[in-house]
Amino acid sequence: MTLPFPLVRDPDDAEREAGRKLFAGGVEFLKGVVAMEGLPPADRIEVCFAGRSNVGKSSLINALTGRKALARASNTPGRTQEINYFTLGETRYLVDLPGYGFAEAPLAVVQKWQRLLKAYLSGRATLRRAFVLIDMRHGIKAVDEEILALLDRAAVTFQVVMTKADKVRAAEQEKILTQVRAALSKHPAAFPEMIVTSSEKGDGIETLRAVIAGLE
Repeated sequence: MTLPFPLVRDPDDAEREAGRKLFAGGVEFLKGVVAMEGLPPADRIEVCFAGRSNVGKSSLINALTGRKALARASNTPGRTQEINYFTLGETRYLVDLPGYGFAEAPLAVVQKWQRLLKAYLSGRATLRRAFVLIDMRHGIKAVDEEILALLDRAAVTFQVVMTKADKVRAAEQEKILTQVRAALSKHPAAFPEMIVTSSEKGDGIETLRAVIAGLE
């Protein structure tokens, strides 16, 4: 029996090399955007990363790019209120969306951010995929459902990337993955494969690089 939402297979040599070359081509911070008119020209493919606060998004982006402080980690949920654009070689934008699930941010700030996020997801024709990060220790929570529903409405394909896999025993991982698969089955925009990662151990990093390199 084939499981719904299986894990992405390991990349072959050619795919692994394409991912390595893409990320070796230089990753530079371009700009932080606080309004739609600040977005850079839609002249290349882009992928975005979304995840609730403290899911390990900064650590994952740093592991992907091989740069220790490219994406700044912050212990204050909701501190980053900008859409951060990075150039990925000559052919891609890598986009870091603000963490959602605000504990600290004022309501007006949250509402402004939500409006910007909706506008970005609905209006960016060059956005090929959103990677939604889910903490392996917790699975999909109600706050994640909000962003998944938003991606459905915007008709943006999203792929779940499980983070912090090294913090969870194998048997427990299977339980969490079962919960995530059940939740994803209700979302038409969900890409049918998941990626399991550990920024600390490097697990899944080559796979995610290869997936991004393969998008057209």
